[in-house]
Amino acid sequence: MRLYCLSNDLAKPCYVITFKGLRIMLDCGLTEQTVLNFLPLPFVQSVKLSNLPNWIPSREHDPQMDGELKECCNRVFVDSSPEFTPPMDKMMDFNEIDVILISNYLNMLALPYITENTGFKGKVYATEPTLQIGRFFLEELVEYIEVAPKASTANLWKDMLHLLPSPLCDAFRPKKWKTIFSLQDVHNSLAQVTIMGYDEKLDILGAFIATPVSSGYCLGSSNWVLSTAHEKICYVSGSSTLTTHPRPINQSALKHADVLIMTGLTQAPTVNPDTKLGELCMNVALTIRNNGSALIPCYPSGVVYDLFECLTQNLENAGLNNVPMFFISPVADSSLAYSNILAEWLSSAKQNKVYLPDDPFPHAFYLRNSKLKHYKHVFSDGFSKDFRQPCVVFCGHPSLRFGDAVHFIEMWGNNSNNSIIFTEPDFPYLQVLAPFQPLAMKAFYCPIDTSLNYQQANKLIKELKPSVLVIPEAYTKPHPSAPNLFIEQPDKKIITFKCGEIIRLPLKRKLDRVYITAEMAMKIVPRDVGNGFSVSTVTGLLQVKDKVHNIQPCCEKTSEQQTLGNGKVLPPTREEVLNNVKYEYGTLDVDMLMKRLVQDGITNIKMERNGTALTLHLVNEDTTIKFDENETHIVCGGKQSLRMKLRDTLLKCLQSF
Repeated sequence: MRLYCLSNDLAKPCYVITFKGLRIMLDCGLTEQTVLNFLPLPFVQSVKLSNLPNWIPSREHDPQMDGELKECCNRVFVDSSPEFTPPMDKMMDFNEIDVILISNYLNMLALPYITENTGFKGKVYATEPTLQIGRFFLEELVEYIEVAPKASTANLWKDMLHLLPSPLCDAFRPKKWKTIFSLQDVHNSLAQVTIMGYDEKLDILGAFIATPVSSGYCLGSSNWVLSTAHEKICYVSGSSTLTTHPRPINQSALKHADVLIMTGLTQAPTVNPDTKLGELCMNVALTIRNNGSALIPCYPSGVVYDLFECLTQNLENAGLNNVPMFFISPVADSSLAYSNILAEWLSSAKQNKVYLPDDPFPHAFYLRNSKLKHYKHVFSDGFSKDFRQPCVVFCGHPSLRFGDAVHFIEMWGNNSNNSIIFTEPDFPYLQVLAPFQPLAMKAFYCPIDTSLNYQQANKLIKELKPSVLVIPEAYTKPHPSAPNLFIEQPDKKIITFKCGEIIRLPLKRKLDRVYITAEMAMKIVPRDVGNGFSVSTVTGLLQVKDKVHNIQPCCEKTSEQQTLGNGKVLPPTREEVLNNVKYEYGTLDVDMLMKRLVQDGITNIKMERNGTALTLHLVNEDTTIKFDENETHIVCGGKQSLRMKLRDTLLKCLQSF
């Protein structure tokens, strides 16, 4: 078994494991941090962004590249449509992938790059919330970029990396970056996804039984268990042991794996999500009291549901319950409505509300009472009429390179009473704000990441007790912001990997399950060979289809069927030969062998013992028979007839069935 690492983003993994001729992709995360190298896409032309000066290298200047790069506050940006980093396609042709298993909606955003225009013929599996919420993410991403298109695309700068300042000069494989796919690609890609439920078993071409189990991270998020009759592989990605709105993690299904692949640990290991949630509420309240408005860049699903609940309660407790809250996204309506019909995927506390009956999420109540209002865009009908300040706005995109958030930054950026609060850990907030500098509005970084931190991961690994742990190499090294945080399991065998590496996993199949027909089972006659063991021969034709082994009965033919019209008899069929094969077992009786050799006219035999080895020298025949613990050798030069005679004599001295 081999593992291929196709992503350089630990939080957006993409792996392929090969086993028994199958290629199984685990997640297809999309690296979005590359968009930070591009200028934002405002809905209307921005005077500031339009007047940024061109950046020109000090040497080897190519006039054709003029206009591709812009400079802002000593930072260089690409003036073009934003580009993303899909999984590496040179290590593995996507048309060779048999199955894709998705663990959560954040790890499926590269799916259109893999399934469309690549010749992909495999199958994709995910839970229902993963599919539907993943659809919201993809549709929002495409619309944000298409609603503010760039007139041209910049590519020449990619040939001049050695001349560019940081961070462009350190860009990872920029020639492999891709512009966003189309909405039609999204729909075609998602149409190939087959929905699965928790603990549902899926036969993957006879090689594995794949089972998604709850990971506790977000709605519908899964860890995958790949099992056979003799092996168990667990893929743990984007998991959480905290109590939030999704169903809790299922740890029992992950115990005692032969191989445990773990990835997707927290991107904010030094902070506590609850603490940062409290800081967010406090900063919003202070902003409102200063007669300012708060902007919270967010995704269309996930943590934003918890933010609605906690922030509304906090503002009410602070006497600010009349402050309007706006949720702006092309998929806001669908996301809010869908979240309230997912009872089976929620925590017990949320499920109990459904049976009262009540709304599992309070934002349904806030919508009915107009405490929370949602719109597709800032230019949607009705928004200008309802919009008033101070207020709290939730909108995308967290990168601030496209979406309605760009509009609010330009509108509120010059007022120090306003604030922007970052909760998504996917993007370094200082790099996010770089093209908008200088900026007067206050910026707060309150990353809320509920996925496993290093302490929780170490504890979970000890409880799961895998035989082998497979993790990214970066997890075994001290974290840059906290030298004491890393994965440490001194009693476990650990295998590490890096982006672009192919590693061999210590999983070698020694046994496989074989099925026989009822007709063949009736013909089996076990024979006792001692020590409580019974054996029997099984003669048949082995058929292998979709990695499943079946033994079919041989087609028996009578001697009459083998007789030709001229009286000649055909040689026995392969099936008849197989039916007459005998299997010897037991310990050789040397005294019986000596007597049979004398009966066959072989005399003058000398015996020699050397430990457990026994040698018989047949002097007159110039032949030696050597007996070792598990094998026998007859050495008689080129006398083939003598060798066959001795072999038959020897076999008569053993038991057979």
